Amino acid sequence: MSARVLMVQGCTSDAGKSTLVAALCRWLRRRGIAVAPFKPQNMALNSAVTVDGGEIGRAQAVQAQAAGVAPHTDFNPVLLKPNSDTGAQVIVHGHAVGNMDAVGYHAYKRVAMEAVLTSHGRLVGHYDAVVVEGAGSPAEVNLRDRDIANMGYAEAVDCPVILVADIDRGGVFAHLVGTLAVLSPSERERIAGFVINRFRGDPALLKPGLDWLERETGKPVLGVLPYLHGLALEAEDALPRDRDARPDASLRIVVPAFPRISNHTDFDALLAHPDVDLRFVGPGEALPPCDLIVLPGSKSTRADLSWLRRQGWDAAILRHLRYGGRVIGICGGFQMLGHAVHDPQGIEGDIGSTAGLGLLDIDTVLMPRKQLLRVHGRLLAEDAPISGYEIHCGTSAGPGLGRPAIRLEGGRTDGARSDDGKVMGTYLHGLFDHPEGLSALLRACGVAAPVPLDIQALREASLDRLADTVEAHMDTEVLSRLMGLA
Repeated sequence: MSARVLMVQGCTSDAGKSTLVAALCRWLRRRGIAVAPFKPQNMALNSAVTVDGGEIGRAQAVQAQAAGVAPHTDFNPVLLKPNSDTGAQVIVHGHAVGNMDAVGYHAYKRVAMEAVLTSHGRLVGHYDAVVVEGAGSPAEVNLRDRDIANMGYAEAVDCPVILVADIDRGGVFAHLVGTLAVLSPSERERIAGFVINRFRGDPALLKPGLDWLERETGKPVLGVLPYLHGLALEAEDALPRDRDARPDASLRIVVPAFPRISNHTDFDALLAHPDVDLRFVGPGEALPPCDLIVLPGSKSTRADLSWLRRQGWDAAILRHLRYGGRVIGICGGFQMLGHAVHDPQGIEGDIGSTAGLGLLDIDTVLMPRKQLLRVHGRLLAEDAPISGYEIHCGTSAGPGLGRPAIRLEGGRTDGARSDDGKVMGTYLHGLFDHPEGLSALLRACGVAAPVPLDIQALREASLDRLADTVEAHMDTEVLSRLMGLA
């Protein structure tokens, strides 16, 4: 078996590459095609734990769900998790190989390309089709040398490319023509067509531009995709940009948006819940009055904890508790709730310790080995089922763990609760994803009769909606030909 490979590249970051790959994976799956997603190199702080015990970008886990397969490290062989403005943790085939700055990683790319091609070879030998997502834009001429994320990969495996641009940003024709202009002749040749994403309005008004684009470039427009509101899909990295305030909601939740916030997809179910008004609060803002503060995960716990103090949010959290509020910490946020976070080996940067908020009787030591687990259990205080995953380098200890938050399958416990029950911490990402667990947590926070919500069902419906959009708005005959399905 040798799979047909089709790559989706974008004129810009956030042009819609991740969503289009997920749409194509679901469209192919509905046609009975064994399909796998693939992203050679990803840079994201939202990640997922795979069935083979590794870590990949969250977008590839969503695409795997669209394809109807379990997430695997081969779907994203190289993952970069930024831990500063100039450096990142480098993860290859699911496991960290070290921290590198931009210059160091550039030199490492030859090794990274070997990992990419190894995963590519396994996928094309196992599936009928592979839909590949590029990273950023192929027009980054300064990154062309040793490129493994866009045309460097496409040229190496000789696959066709679809180029997608976001019309909602403006300048869509300039984006497409300009991107073509900076590609090499062989790279331009492998562009099979264009997709214009997030279009609002009457398509008839766009047609003169489409005709011009096809004459100017000699490339077909394969589809104009409408702006789809209300998709319940996990974001690759950026915080949700479509958030409607719910002033009449029963529960007000505030999430501090740390500079290195990770896995903010933990809050997707809360953002979708009609009983909840959730707000991310950024730098320079005061924490507004609320019922619950949730401290999210962090790629750089000590740095984000110090940043939180500089915002004055440590005092605001204590004041919030004095007035009867609740606090939940997830992963790095859980570590912040203890007495201190120690980094004796410089895992996150400088060796040293940072004082915590002192709300739970624990201390955390950061360790080189990362815990990567998919888990199931029960919330102890609410006696409700829960499922999630662990991605963390820290080990927490102390008397506070004597009041755990969760009992996991196999008898292991997780997290801690304060004596008064107002403060809770856990290492589990996906805390709010189980429908029964979500309802139990909302009741514990004062919502008398929460509306039932199943975020996984909403995600499945969104993926089907994406596949319907491919059927309605793209040239499926050309897609079929590119994928060898005609």
